[in-house]
Amino acid sequence: MSQPHTLSARKPAYTRARELPATLAKRLVILDGAMGTMIQRFKLGEAQYRGEGYGGPDGAGDRFKDFAHDVKGNNELLSLTRPDVIRDIHEKYLAAGADLIETNTFGATSIAQEDYHMADLAYEMNLKSAQLARAACDKYSTPEHPRYVAGALGPTPKTASISPDVNDPGARNVSFEQLRAAYLEQTLALIEGGADVILVETIFDTLNAKAALFAVDEAFEQTGEVLPIMISGTVTDASGRILSGQTVTAFWHSVRHAQPLSIGLNCALGAALMRPYIQELNKAAPETFISCYPNAGLPNPMSDTGFDETPEVTSRLVHEFAAEGLVNIVGGCCGTTPDHIGAIAKAVQSTPTRRLFYPAEA
Repeated sequence: MSQPHTLSARKPAYTRARELPATLAKRLVILDGAMGTMIQRFKLGEAQYRGEGYGGPDGAGDRFKDFAHDVKGNNELLSLTRPDVIRDIHEKYLAAGADLIETNTFGATSIAQEDYHMADLAYEMNLKSAQLARAACDKYSTPEHPRYVAGALGPTPKTASISPDVNDPGARNVSFEQLRAAYLEQTLALIEGGADVILVETIFDTLNAKAALFAVDEAFEQTGEVLPIMISGTVTDASGRILSGQTVTAFWHSVRHAQPLSIGLNCALGAALMRPYIQELNKAAPETFISCYPNAGLPNPMSDTGFDETPEVTSRLVHEFAAEGLVNIVGGCCGTTPDHIGAIAKAVQSTPTRRLFYPAEA
């Protein structure tokens, strides 16, 4: 018969966020919402992305004023040029009740930054982003309610598993080694900047995720730090598979060697369509915490956030997951705002967290 699981016997000895596993065993933990959705609300133009409108000592001044390429849309650059915007977003999520806030680093790998001709700024972007999130968390933390920085590693715009050329199935536009090197640089910067947790998220290609996890382990060896790892995949359509072809269960078995603090799903289909895959993950990983941070429904360009669901709708759906005993960490992805996160936090505040169990064969 399965017995309640002893956390200390299963997880590595963390050097940061040591109390987070015990907190997760006691209550649901709240992750923040979308960064991009909130940045869009500032309606920043090309000049603002280059730093116009902010004269603080931690800004970039005229550094990027004459940069030769367009930078609008490069949200990670804002950590350098408009730290006031990123700081404001972090603090709004913390004020709404978030326990974990993600760094503004989803696209801050050298691979992703090549699109903006800024690959050489990747380390600096990650370092500054982590420092901004760290300062915000420190401002809102209390002994009774600590807040944590989740260093976010996005999937990059490239895939190591799938050919970009329909006429050449063996073609690849990125290698495992290139991904590993980019993720190592990113993780080292996030650790230096004060991240408490490493979040490998929005995984559509398991091989990309494996490169990230390899790099994270390498960063731990180099720094002597061991941070909790959160892993979150994304189911891209109603087939229940990630883009590289794995089911949710197969995905879990491909990454469980990393001994993550949590495994989960984010983005993609919205909460309503995500339910069967969270249920599947709940059964596949009984000994690991489960996270779920869905989009605010399906895209809708006519709405204020670009997505259908209001805070009331998203919070009701996420509460159903919690009430069913499926999740330990909840939050929001694309289209969610501090109002969504506040509504989720309120909806689940008295709902018990999902219990962990050793698998029967353990």
